[in-house]
Amino acid sequence: MRRIFITGGTGFFGKSMLDYRLRHPDWEWAQAEWIILSRSPERFVAVHPQLANQPGVSFAAGDVRDFAFSQGPFDAIIHAATSAVTTLSDAEMTSVILDGARHVADFAKAAGCRTILFTSSGAVYGPRTTPASESDACNPATAYGKGKLAAERMLAETGLDVKIARCFAFTGPYLNRGIHFAIGNFIQDCLDGKPIIINGDGTPLRSYLYADDLVKWLFTILERGEAGRPYNVGSAEALSIRALAEKVRSALGANNEIKVLGVPTGEAPSVYVPEIGRARQELGLVEGVPLEQAILRTCNGV
Repeated sequence: MRRIFITGGTGFFGKSMLDYRLRHPDWEWAQAEWIILSRSPERFVAVHPQLANQPGVSFAAGDVRDFAFSQGPFDAIIHAATSAVTTLSDAEMTSVILDGARHVADFAKAAGCRTILFTSSGAVYGPRTTPASESDACNPATAYGKGKLAAERMLAETGLDVKIARCFAFTGPYLNRGIHFAIGNFIQDCLDGKPIIINGDGTPLRSYLYADDLVKWLFTILERGEAGRPYNVGSAEALSIRALAEKVRSALGANNEIKVLGVPTGEAPSVYVPEIGRARQELGLVEGVPLEQAILRTCNGV
């Protein structure tokens, strides 16, 4: 039986993987043993017993920067641990990303595992007014983006087979609707019958890939991606923040007021959207769930 170690296994990515595993028992990776790193396994088991108590799933307790090494060997490691909290100091964010990646690389060598999938981010490209291609220069502007790029480069020097997934924006049942994700905020506003508030001018362009597609893409990159060659992970279907609010409202059959608080500046809108030609052409990856269905599934937990 194959064994896989997953960091970040109790966040949005990890819960989406566990949920997909639960619903697809014939999936080849559902036959593998999964060891999930968590700072509080007991709390995760209590809150998500159906996900946590699957046969072949167990937990290791610890912080990604200093967890005790689990006994190997492992066939693969998925390193997806990164805080989604924007209130972390720049130094702490950098430590979680870079020190965590370094510790995971040391663990891989100790556990006899050569293959790591690192979930990087579209933030490595920095602010843009056009969709981002893997061949574009990286000019990150945030501690998060800078840390992800530094971790990519550090991992590339370890001699391990490091697969890189540059992840953009997503939606799904386990998305936290109470933090800084526009699609989650808009969905929750509709469900609560509240006005949808757009603090900016509504013109920035974004795109969203559904959680099931995210899982398929990540495991395909793990299995067939070329080591050291980044792959963008996300949807190429761009829409403005204002159009997203309208799409969410329409999909949920709501009539909430949309309040746009900002005034257009006349400048080109910011764009956080990937070009995904490399993933399509080299790995055959596709966007399987249209956005309207993704919104409905996010609400219905399917």
